[in-house]
Amino acid sequence: MPQYLNALFQPEIAPFGDGSSENTRNSSEKTPDPKNVSIVLPARPNHARDTEMSTQADNTRERIFAGAFELFSRFGIKSVTMDDIAKHLSISKKTIYQYFRDKDEVVHVLLEKRLAIDCLEFEEVTNTAPNVVEEVFGHMKKLHQMFTNANPNMFYDLRKYHPRTWELVSAFRRDVVLGMVEKALEKGKRDGFVRQDVNTKILAVLRIEQIEMGFNPLSFPPDKYQILDVQIAMVEHFLYGVCTLKGHKLINSIKQINEEE
Repeated sequence: MPQYLNALFQPEIAPFGDGSSENTRNSSEKTPDPKNVSIVLPARPNHARDTEMSTQADNTRERIFAGAFELFSRFGIKSVTMDDIAKHLSISKKTIYQYFRDKDEVVHVLLEKRLAIDCLEFEEVTNTAPNVVEEVFGHMKKLHQMFTNANPNMFYDLRKYHPRTWELVSAFRRDVVLGMVEKALEKGKRDGFVRQDVNTKILAVLRIEQIEMGFNPLSFPPDKYQILDVQIAMVEHFLYGVCTLKGHKLINSIKQINEEE
């Protein structure tokens, strides 16, 4: 029998007598009959209720993510407040704080989710592209989709005001993009699109640094340059530098440029 039940069935012990040599029980005291004892058992967990509450919480978090991302994309991160997010979603700010400590945490967790999605989409492009040139252009198309509806200030705000979260972007480039570039260059060499004398390790790092520099507002002020234009110009420069004549022709074909080299 469990200990907490065993304690319920312990008989009460009568107080000691009047000091005589023999201690006796008070005749009016009786051992409780277990049949007459009411036992209150712990309530069983309501798994259906818990699952429903968990689902509701997940849905609320997803709504907050979607609403925050929409506002950040339109207005940048710095100018959007928690009040703005709450008003946009028609919920109380208190509700947001039930799920997130502050705006920095909203930004951080949101970017973690976005990078996980981006990683899968970039990998799909890599796995389905027939050659390195079309793979790079596929990635450019993905970048175009990312940047077209995004306020450029979102990236600059992220870098300046949320350094912990910006490190996620840097880690994504180091741990994911760098490996993808190296594999693409090696594949291009085997297919004859990339020059054999290209140092894969060095050029892959160079490509990562190009991406990083494209987001630097000191090098490319947002009032003078569009991030997408900068990134496209850099990736084309990179491709023309590493590719063979066969690769150049494919680049021009994809760009629908009929000029002869």
